[in-house]
Amino acid sequence: MSEQNQKPEESAVSDDISRLACALEADQLRSELSQKRWELIIYPSLFAFVLLALYGFYLIYNLQKDVHYLAISVDSNMTTLASNMQNISQNMGQLTSNVRAMTVSLDSIDKKVGTLEPMLANMTSLTQSAQGMNINMHRMNRDIGRPMRMMNTFMPW
Repeated sequence: MSEQNQKPEESAVSDDISRLACALEADQLRSELSQKRWELIIYPSLFAFVLLALYGFYLIYNLQKDVHYLAISVDSNMTTLASNMQNISQNMGQLTSNVRAMTVSLDSIDKKVGTLEPMLANMTSLTQSAQGMNINMHRMNRDIGRPMRMMNTFMPW
């Protein structure tokens, strides 16, 4: 009896083993399909990443080279700028002395204009006298002009 009982147990075990083998085969097929899908995604992505990384390094290298040329250019321009600043500094000294001389000249002109104020008062008096003379000449012309016109008609010249 125990042999008969073992046979169904053995057949159950062999059924379990065959089911387990089928399940493992199905799992392996699913795993292989999933792996192929991942290979289709990962390898091109990895290639694109490497390509972009190389391009990034190329850009960084060119940027470094451009910055190097820029630094050289700025250095040479700074040397020129420094010499020009020294010239400007010397010219500022000359400009300061010229402005001081102009200040002295303006002070002298101010004093001379101050002496012109009494002359301005005299000029006002002179102007009034000239206006009076003008008025008097007008009166004389009016008073003497009429008789002279009549006498001019008698004169041959």
